[in-house]
Amino acid sequence: MLSINMNLVWTIFNLIVLYVLLKKFLIGPVTAVMDERKARIEGSLENARKTEAESLELKKRYEEALSRADGEAEKILENARADARAEGERMMQEAGDQARKVLERARQEAEKEHEKALDGAKAEIGLLAVQAAKKLLSGGDPEADSRLYDSLLRRTGEEG
Repeated sequence: MLSINMNLVWTIFNLIVLYVLLKKFLIGPVTAVMDERKARIEGSLENARKTEAESLELKKRYEEALSRADGEAEKILENARADARAEGERMMQEAGDQARKVLERARQEAEKEHEKALDGAKAEIGLLAVQAAKKLLSGGDPEADSRLYDSLLRRTGEEG
């Protein structure tokens, strides 16, 4: 028959007890630590994914804000250029208006001076005519009349 050695049974029993003790005190805690570590790693990876998604969203917002700022800056520059052009045109218009006013005043003053000169010449011509008439009426010399007439012509030629 089969004979079972007691040492063999005792060894099997010791092995079973050793397995149960190892599982309870060694494998269980090590497995728990590994499971906890695995959970922390998965949590860190999930946080990293969330942080990456948030950073991509922030980057997208930043780029949109930057493009809007560029557009606004370009619009501001264009408005400033338009304002500068309008101001330049306004200043040119004012300068043209002032130049026209100065020219108009100069023309008016020249016309007044011309009128004064004509009035003066007319007065002198009238005076000379009166003097010539006096001399003619007083019965003067024909040679003196000729000189008086030449003098009258010279004076009117110089002033006219």
